[in-house]
Amino acid sequence: MSKTIVFLDASTVDFGDIDFTSIASLGTFITYPVTKPHETISRSKDADIIITNKVVFYADEIAQLHKCSLIAVAATGYNTIDIKAAKNKNIAVANVPGYSREAVAQLTLCFILALANNLIKYNAATHDGSWSRSPIFTMGNWPTMCINDKVLGIMGYGDIGKRVGQLAQAFGMKVIALKRENSYTDTSVERYPLEEFCTMADFISIHMPLNESTHHMVNKDFLAMMKPSAYIINMARGPIVDTKALAQALHNNVIAGAALDVLEQEPPDINEPILSAPNCIITPHIGWASRETRQALINEIAENIKAFLNGTKRNIVNETV
Repeated sequence: MSKTIVFLDASTVDFGDIDFTSIASLGTFITYPVTKPHETISRSKDADIIITNKVVFYADEIAQLHKCSLIAVAATGYNTIDIKAAKNKNIAVANVPGYSREAVAQLTLCFILALANNLIKYNAATHDGSWSRSPIFTMGNWPTMCINDKVLGIMGYGDIGKRVGQLAQAFGMKVIALKRENSYTDTSVERYPLEEFCTMADFISIHMPLNESTHHMVNKDFLAMMKPSAYIINMARGPIVDTKALAQALHNNVIAGAALDVLEQEPPDINEPILSAPNCIITPHIGWASRETRQALINEIAENIKAFLNGTKRNIVNETV
């Protein structure tokens, strides 16, 4: 019997350029561009398999699923799913690790280079006529730096973090990682405890999952430990950074600058303080979103579903919860 596969927020991955054939071939495929909270259950109740990017399934929603056997997350992070509640309901949860590695690493290096070269300010100065009014052939209003020999501190030295480290090393940067309580077998990078890590790094880049231990990990105290000349980059999940504390730190010159591809609320309120903070580059969660990456995501979701239908476990994240 054909399985019913429902994608609740397909517009989050399809900007009119994605081929869904790999998923559609596996059953009766239904897509919704966006699903609002009050629509979640009515659209999910007849689904054997649910695909979601940002539509949440916490305990209350999962309790109302009586047919679903698999929630396929259209992302690497699965903080929008209560995986314990899903396991208790005998619903498997699968994610897609690693699909956005190259795209996220690429934007991370873009941010490092943009911050190091004060690119945003100099671009604006060119377009607003400031360069045209310069008495000399160039401008030196804002400092720039060479990043070779600078220290990049990586928080979350997994698949993406390692790739960022490789690219940074190609520019001559020294790469270190944050040492946490976990035991590590990877000895390819030097790891340091939090305070030492913060005081060493010229750039800090975040690539760790959001959970109870990482929520607001970057807070007022964390920022105070950083060098005044240092920059912080968040490529992971918005709530890892207390953005109100970050905005205050930027206004008070506690650190030199920041670049964020994620925020605590997405999209943000127009009056969100971080939007007016100085020397802060913000992009609308685009690090993962190249066409190649989004198509790879869809194809990997299809492979997860295919494996599940064949009785094979592939990228199941709640098997041992």
